[in-house]
Amino acid sequence: MRSDGADAGWSLVVPLKPLVRAKTRLSGAVGERLRPQLALAFALDTVTAVLACEDVVDVAVVTDDPAAGERLAALGAHVLADVPGRGLNAALAHGAAQVRRRRAGAAVAALNADLPALRPAELSRVLTAAAAFPRAFLADAAKIGTTLLSAAPGVELAPAFGGPSRARHRESGAHEILLPGTESVRRDVDTGADLLAALELGVGPYTARCVPGIRDRAGLEGVRTSGA
Repeated sequence: MRSDGADAGWSLVVPLKPLVRAKTRLSGAVGERLRPQLALAFALDTVTAVLACEDVVDVAVVTDDPAAGERLAALGAHVLADVPGRGLNAALAHGAAQVRRRRAGAAVAALNADLPALRPAELSRVLTAAAAFPRAFLADAAKIGTTLLSAAPGVELAPAFGGPSRARHRESGAHEILLPGTESVRRDVDTGADLLAALELGVGPYTARCVPGIRDRAGLEGVRTSGA
């Protein structure tokens, strides 16, 4: 712990829906059989990259999916049940509160679970920039939503994810992080076009294993994993 009472390093909170309900907008592009597999693969690649980031002390995954929770715990994540059961933002607030029960002086950041191209070094740059502000956020690649929201030690996270959350987080007083070279932290995946863009960046090994199945789908032929 630092002399100002804050713990060194970040705790990240990653929310994950039950896989049966996750990434439904991908169904048309990849099919119902592959959709839950991809949702889990995205989360595994995201958490693997987060745990490899030198600025991160621990990761809390909030999920009610037992199979996904078991896989993510095996990577080293702390898995928390979605006790509130009132949607994404309540789950994130719960996760942040549980983190601070263990580390009262923790700097906390909420991060999407669908960042399969995430690079630890890019995440480190974003967290370093975020540390200069009480609350800060990074917009997604579409510049409409949010992929990361941070809160300094002692500051409430106050998440407002979902839909046009970039505007809501800005209006809430959070500082918008504007950094070049952070594409992998912005590239969340909701649609087939998003998935193609992530594959162009180069995805992690769990998502890469799904690529043969993706290639079998009409409209996603010729995809590649440039960084895999």
